[in-house]
Parts: sequence; C-alpha cells; structure tokens
Amino acid sequence: MDQPSGRSFMQVLCEKYSPENFPYRRGPGMGVHVPATPQGSPMKDRLNLPSVLVLNSCGITCAGDEKEIAAFCAHVSELDLSDNKLEDWHEVSKIVSNVPQLEFLNLSSNPLNLSVLERTCAGSFSGVRKLVLNNSKASWETVHTILQELPDLEELFLCLNDYETVSCPSIRCHSLKLLHITDNNLQDWTEIRKLGVMFPSLDTLVLANNHLNAIEEPDDSLARLFPNLRSISLHKSGLQSWEDIDKLNSFPKLEEVRLLGIPLLQPYTTEERRKLVIARLPSVSKLNGSVVTEGEREDSERFFIRYYVDVPEEEVPFRYHELITKYGKLEPLAEVDLRPQSSAKVEVHFNDQVEEMSIRLDQTVAELKKQLKTLVQLPTSNMLLYYFDHEAPFGPEEMKYSSRALHSFGIRDGDKIYVESKTK
Repeated sequence: MDQPSGRSFMQVLCEKYSPENFPYRRGPGMGVHVPATPQGSPMKDRLNLPSVLVLNSCGITCAGDEKEIAAFCAHVSELDLSDNKLEDWHEVSKIVSNVPQLEFLNLSSNPLNLSVLERTCAGSFSGVRKLVLNNSKASWETVHTILQELPDLEELFLCLNDYETVSCPSIRCHSLKLLHITDNNLQDWTEIRKLGVMFPSLDTLVLANNHLNAIEEPDDSLARLFPNLRSISLHKSGLQSWEDIDKLNSFPKLEEVRLLGIPLLQPYTTEERRKLVIARLPSVSKLNGSVVTEGEREDSERFFIRYYVDVPEEEVPFRYHELITKYGKLEPLAEVDLRPQSSAKVEVHFNDQVEEMSIRLDQTVAELKKQLKTLVQLPTSNMLLYYFDHEAPFGPEEMKYSSRALHSFGIRDGDKIYVESKTK
C-alpha cells in the first residue's frame, strides 16, 4: 500500500530528537532512553527520547516505519501531535498501536473529520486516559466509537468543534471524570443534560464560551443527572436569570463554579457580583478560581440581606428568608465619609479679640499667616501661631514650621488658633 505523501511521524521524530537537536537532559520524563532495537536498524543509538514527545506543527501526515516507532517509543507515555496534517485515522492507529505505554494523546487541529474512525482503529487507543480532540471537528459518531474502545478514559477535550447538539450513545462511559467542551454552540439545556447521561461519573464539566441560555431542569432531576459533579465552568455563557444560579445548588457535590462574563451579572459592580453569588451558593468553596473563606461567606450573606432589605416582598429571593433565619434582619450600614476634611471652622484668638473663621486645611502655615495678616494687623514675619485642640488634654502646640500643611495638625471644627506678636 502506498504511504501518504508528506512528512512521517518517524521522520520528524528523528529530526527533532537526534542528539544534535535534543541533547541529554535531566528531570522527570526527560531522561535519555536507549531501547533495544531490531537488528539492522539504522536508528540504533541515534535518538535521545524523553517519555513526553512534543511533535506539534510539524506537518506530519503519516506514521512511517512502524517497527522503528515500536523500537523507540516503547517507554513514551505522552504524545502531542496537535496542529499537524493527519487526516487518516489508520495512520494515527499505526503510531499509537506501537506506543504501548501511551496515556495522554493530543490530536487537536488535525483534519481527522475527513475520515471515519473504525472500531478496529480505535482499539489501538485502549490504554489512553487523556484524549484531546480540540478543533478536530470530530463527529459525535467518532466520539462514540472512542468511548466504546477506551475503557479507562478519564479526561476528554472536545473544544472548538462547532457542536450545536450532543448525540447520546446507547452505552455509558463511567470512567470519564473531566470533560472540556468549550467554545462550541451548545445553547439549549436539552443538549447539556445528555452529557450527564453519557458520563455519570463526571467530576468536572467545562462549558465556557458556549451560549447556554438557561438551566431548564427540575432540581431532583439535576441531582440524578450529575450526581458526582464537583466543578462546573459557565464562563461567558448566556445565563440571564438568578434562578439559573440557584439551580446550581441542586448538584449534590458541587464545590467549584466559574461564572465570569455572563449577561446576568453585567449590571452589577465587581463587589456585588461576587457577594451576591457567594450568598446564593452556600456549598460552593471556590468561585472564579478564588477560595471562599468563612469570613468572606459571612460578609457576603450579610451583604445579601442588606441588599434586599428594601425590595418588595414579591421580588425577594427565597435565599433572603433563609439568611434572615440565620442572622436576623439587619439594618443598612451607615455611610461613613472617610475622605479627609478639606476645611474647618476655627476660633482665631488675638489679644482680647475672638474671630470665627473658615480655613482651608490643604494650605501651609505660611499661607495661613498671609490669610490672618489683615485680621490681626501684623506682618507675617512677626507672627507666632499656636494650635489648640479643644478635645486634647495638652496645651497649645506652636505652629513653627512654615511649610507644614494644616491638615497634618488634625484641625477640626471648634478648634482654636492663637496669634501672638514676636515683639510683644
């Protein structure tokens, strides 16, 4: 049978991992492996192969010599073949069937939709635990075949495949724990729920950058569909209702949620978004990648009560009443202006005269003297100023440094400024 034109896996392997291009390295997965090779092998003692092979974007179209692959890849556990030109599953099978220890395989951005994956080919993948098919446009028929033949598959990546629907096979895949299916066009919950049927042991579901518009499922049904789901990403989905957020409480084991960039939260401030979501999801311990501490949860729940305290009864969410039972009805927090005072009304004492006046606190002692010059009829060079805090137990403080700003004295309304003449 004629071999497809283009570069072979074995050709690229020899070029990239020859001693000249890939010198000896130390570290996990990077040790030199010198396998026993068949008699007459032209590759003997030539390659420095780590257990993790990265051959992405190399123009690979076919496998090459299978005996050479078997001789040099017996120890390989991870293989990245993304962004090549593999379009025939038979060629992929020739590679994988000769890598017996393979557990991770990345076939992203290969035009594999141009051929049909037969079960005999898929059988060569049987040891793979993590499979990446992003942007491969793999059909659901192909996915079903893979699921039938990979009994130990734990992680599956199906991003950027233009899925608008999900096709559910008759068999269930109980081994799968993590599914990345981001950047597709799965808008209806009727499609997402099929993933729960297909993968009953699912622990992590990443649905980011889809256009899911609502979670339309009874609470008890959600618990049955996703009984083991611990983490879900709905980043940049189309959720627009707080009822959809409340639905997340129906997943019995859910601990981690990602909800950035959804239409529902756009009108709120950053603080409101996080606190309102935390308060509605009492079992979630990590939100948008950040751990929710006990203190943050209590702050958020109290914030939630105050946020809805003046809302009409018919619009108050059920969670509000739960939290009222926990904390009681809380009064709104008093608004405290923490900005520094910009001016103060003080009494200016000179000889036997007392004059109340407003002074700017951003000015210096020298500038205050200029302001008082007309009032006390003294040149600034002949003026002594003393500040007296009416609440302090100490006596007056001389304002001796001309460049010192008035706010640094802590001057407040009702305090006193004494003016004396140096020549008195």
